[in-house]
Amino acid sequence: MPSLLQYALSGLSAGSLYAMVALGLVLIYRSTRVLNFAHADMATVGTFIAFSMIRSGVPFWLALSMAIVAGSAVAVVFYFAALVPAQRKGANHLGQVILTLGLALILQGLTVYQWGAEPDRFPFPLSDTAVFQVGPVFVSELSLGTLAAAATASLVLYLLTQKTRLGLAMRATSENLQAAQTLGIPTRGVLAFAWGVAAALAVVAGVFLAPVLLLDPFFMLDAMFKGLAAAVLGGLNSLPGAVLGGLLLGVAESLGGAYVSLEFKTSLAFILIVAVLLVRPEGLLGKEFQERV
Repeated sequence: MPSLLQYALSGLSAGSLYAMVALGLVLIYRSTRVLNFAHADMATVGTFIAFSMIRSGVPFWLALSMAIVAGSAVAVVFYFAALVPAQRKGANHLGQVILTLGLALILQGLTVYQWGAEPDRFPFPLSDTAVFQVGPVFVSELSLGTLAAAATASLVLYLLTQKTRLGLAMRATSENLQAAQTLGIPTRGVLAFAWGVAAALAVVAGVFLAPVLLLDPFFMLDAMFKGLAAAVLGGLNSLPGAVLGGLLLGVAESLGGAYVSLEFKTSLAFILIVAVLLVRPEGLLGKEFQERV
């Protein structure tokens, strides 16, 4: 039993990162019906900015704040400079997805040009080797920090979407864009804000993932795929589903690696996703999207 709890806790730590990535993907999808394939690269740019600032002597929390602002700015600028003109010209959802792929390639190229492709270690104030004992299990400082960051981000997003007028506007815009425009809601600004919040979540995930891996221009790609899988598992139009999907995916991976094989752990997690989607195609907490015409 202690071993099971230990593996489950490790899975929750990894799953919390997947959940933050999934939250950003779901936030954008439910607002615009567009899957943002540049999500990981926005996080990568923000993480590298934090890396450069920390290396130059800037305190970690200030560097993290500036990285979040930078990542959000990239997302907002892309929305106004690329997506809005495309939408005005009648681009469909697939065309807008292709635009996000183009942004991903541009950001990858800029990252390699600015910081190079050589892996580097990310300086982080929390250690992955210093551990605490909590009952029968051990948890590292970094794992505790990751869980706390994910919980805080989820709580802030919940309060934002459910308890504020801006959140009400975001929900109205995602439910019916034309009706929201008729009611006088500035939908362009609301959608841009949603893109910025999504990028901020991705940057936080990137900064907490970087100490575990070597930092390079492509270190977020695996987390991006896992986050997308978590979003699909939980339901692409459900924010609570994104959190649930991320945590379940992380725990499934950890237990699969422990009790089946390390080589099979990712496959086992995705077999779980396929099994769930065969029963609930809309995801665990998702609802079938019906567009009114």
